[in-house]
Amino acid sequence: MPPATAPQAESWLIEKIAHRLGVATTEVSREVYFDELDLDSTEALILAGELENWLGFELSTTTLWYHPTVKDLAVYLAEESAQRATAA
Repeated sequence: MPPATAPQAESWLIEKIAHRLGVATTEVSREVYFDELDLDSTEALILAGELENWLGFELSTTTLWYHPTVKDLAVYLAEESAQRATAA
């Protein structure tokens, strides 16, 4: 699987979050903190699991904590995905 890019990760995250919240994708800002989006801890864990399935690698339990916005998380995921692809 080719590494995910930041724009792909952003799009994926926005679609999943919008679906979980029952809102249009245009209502999910890439720069708003996840806790401001009313994602509870259970939803965050589910989202992390779905991310792992999509990306094909496990995420640290603190990933969403250290990368608390769609924008920040997408950049991190793209970097991590590229590093893993290079190492493979």
